Amino acid sequence: MRRMTKDRAVLGATLGALAVLLATGCSFEFSVGGSAVDSEEVARQASAVLEQEVGLVPESFICEEDLPAEVDASIYCELFMDGETYGVTVTTTSVEGSDVNFDIQVDETPLG
Repeated sequence: MRRMTKDRAVLGATLGALAVLLATGCSFEFSVGGSAVDSEEVARQASAVLEQEVGLVPESFICEEDLPAEVDASIYCELFMDGETYGVTVTTTSVEGSDVNFDIQVDETPLG
């Protein structure tokens, strides 16, 4: 049991640092064919950034709705890791033609 507590503390500290890191302006850019970025594409891109920036691969990352290709539009997603669920806010920062940039911010504490 002690090992599990230590692992959770490390995970919590890492995700807490991740929240700060991602809040500072980590963004993605990719082409979109319509007026929104598909929810599955947003989840894939956000998961890739988590892995690249902090070496963590979420067990799953789910966005229930597409991200509008409009500046300041946002959606709420959830990532699941090590038995915990964290909220993630994804916000469009710029749109240039069919290129959409967005930031992600992971909540500092797990949901519920």
